[in-house]
Amino acid sequence: MFKAFSSTLLKSNKVHQIVLIRQAGKTIPIQINGKPVSVPPYFTIMQALRREKVTIPSFCYHERLSIAGNCRMCLVELEGWGKLQIACAVGVSKGMKIRTNSERTSRAQESVLEFILVDHPLDCPICDQGGECDLQDLSVRFGNDRSRFTDIHFEGKRAVENKTLSPLIRAEMNRCIHCTRCIRFGSQVCGIDVLGTTGRGHDMLVGTFVKKQFLSELSGNIVDLCPVGALTNIPYKFKARHWELKKANSIDVTDATGTNIMLNYRFDRVLRVLPREHDEINQEWVSDKGRWAIDSLEMQRLVTPMKRVGSCCCPLEWNAALKIACEMITACSPDQILAIAGPHTNVETLVTCKDVVNMLGCEDTYVERDMSYTKSDTDFRASYAFNINFKDISQADKILLVGTNPRFEAPILNMWIRQAYRTNEADIYVVGPHCEYNYHVTYLGDNVSAISKAAKILKTAKKPLILVGLAQVDANMGAKIMGICSNIAKSLKKSYGVLNIVTREASFAGALEAGWKTGALCALENKAPKVIISLGADEIFYQWNPPSACKIIYVGFQGDRGSEFANLILPGCAYTESGGLYLNMEGRAQYAYPAVTPPGKARVDWKIFRALAEYCNLSLYYCDHHSLCSRMAQISPNFSNLGRFQPKLFGDLVAKLVDSDSCEPAESDVLCVEMRNLKDYYCSDVFTYNSPTMVKTQKAATEFEKSLYYSV
Repeated sequence: MFKAFSSTLLKSNKVHQIVLIRQAGKTIPIQINGKPVSVPPYFTIMQALRREKVTIPSFCYHERLSIAGNCRMCLVELEGWGKLQIACAVGVSKGMKIRTNSERTSRAQESVLEFILVDHPLDCPICDQGGECDLQDLSVRFGNDRSRFTDIHFEGKRAVENKTLSPLIRAEMNRCIHCTRCIRFGSQVCGIDVLGTTGRGHDMLVGTFVKKQFLSELSGNIVDLCPVGALTNIPYKFKARHWELKKANSIDVTDATGTNIMLNYRFDRVLRVLPREHDEINQEWVSDKGRWAIDSLEMQRLVTPMKRVGSCCCPLEWNAALKIACEMITACSPDQILAIAGPHTNVETLVTCKDVVNMLGCEDTYVERDMSYTKSDTDFRASYAFNINFKDISQADKILLVGTNPRFEAPILNMWIRQAYRTNEADIYVVGPHCEYNYHVTYLGDNVSAISKAAKILKTAKKPLILVGLAQVDANMGAKIMGICSNIAKSLKKSYGVLNIVTREASFAGALEAGWKTGALCALENKAPKVIISLGADEIFYQWNPPSACKIIYVGFQGDRGSEFANLILPGCAYTESGGLYLNMEGRAQYAYPAVTPPGKARVDWKIFRALAEYCNLSLYYCDHHSLCSRMAQISPNFSNLGRFQPKLFGDLVAKLVDSDSCEPAESDVLCVEMRNLKDYYCSDVFTYNSPTMVKTQKAATEFEKSLYYSV
């Protein structure tokens, strides 16, 4: 029989709501292997053991998922309880005496491992999980040193057909130990009840039952969750063993959440991306784009400086390229120069480029997005950065989404919203078009006037929250939308930031913090510049075609729309090669470390502008990264305050400065959302367009949307 596990697991989680009941300051005495300790009364035995650093084996337990108690590996002996108990599901009680090192416990754990290994194939030499497999590690430490399995010449081990859950994940079901981590993750974190089990005991199988694919913006995390090699990463398959890989801590630049990631690389090639744990941002998850779009770095790379001659590009040496760039810039007046920042530009490059342009006498530095809804523009951080910590979103009880679909625009942010929906029973209201959400929402309408309906609803909330999509905060309707939302936020009279803007580009907050302006498209149309310096900005050239008299200097790592129009191309570095500082949508500064060296003659972006300054006879008083960091700290102390969420000041003043001249909504002012469905998620910018893996997955999502099982 098919068991989707969703309702069962949720009920199981409610049984253990004991862990959510906080009795601050209270502890109870227990004994662990004869050692007296004090632990909070809401702890399970597993939590108590882990806090005291006592090793206890487990397969099915995961601290961010509900308790299943499937594997029975965490059996412990409790004095006076008779039978052995599973540590993951039993709560502590006053005076409890726990033994994890008794002979009875060791024999039980050895027996459980033996039963698991009876059906487990000897695939270790060819399994991608080899060397980082929980079953291998626990078998060595807690298992027997010999096998009693003798039935191999008769029935043999269990053999089932392998399945492809998606273009990204391959299921080797012979290796599955039925821990159900993948099922619980899909149901509780992804919000899709696709995976479940059929059969029972020896015949139990994990799968999708109907011909449905496991497609989600967070699907890759089940590969990390799997304690064995049952779920494998298809793009990474057979590429390397984990002990052959070097590691570098980095930041995901495919969205603005600032997800902490780890780059695994070998021979100057990034082979795999894994999430890094950060309790206040991404917990231990990473989006599928952040994990698998990495193969885009090998496509259409710019590896040498080039000058356009007619319809062709001729390679140059760096000295000649910088000399030509200097001649282009100095040949026109300062008010005819304009710089545009792309979505992946780090703060070092933004600061250096702005210093060079400013020293030339020009103030026109812009990001591609527009956000002109307030008379203060972006002078206050509260007008463009989140006014609330991601972690606090899970405590909200009513959330209003205005013209945004966080599920695809910012999957990690959406994970916190879904957590509020699950654990805090938050009500979620939407103003905008119908989109694919992974929680129940109430639609209030799709035009600007529908936002006013939320005023009465949010007044009854203890902790309301308003999230506005950045696409709505433009010159056309931005003032109307933000005027209504600001009035609602002011009427709620809360001590925290109720109103927040959901951004999409990794460079957006850092650029505005460094003094860049919004609205590149308006600036291009109004100012008619003679020279444009593009820092990897491609999307803007899909909206605006430069006149023949306009010269473009393109500094970036990938050839696309921007480089097609460029008169001079200066090859820069990707985030895996240069590293750098990034501010996420909270305004939290985080540093990404470089992993590999840039290909060909590509150079670190900020060093390109440092060299260009010398050719232009400009004196920048920094020549290395250390002195550049000092300059960044002068511009904003937030740049030197790494890893910390900064409270936003003057949030109430920003609301008062909203340009209210045109705040009267019209029925025709309909909101739009760019990323409404899963197929819109995988290829959403130039970086992901160039990823073969993302293109293949987008095609699968498009085809699956047409299938009979799409709505099942």
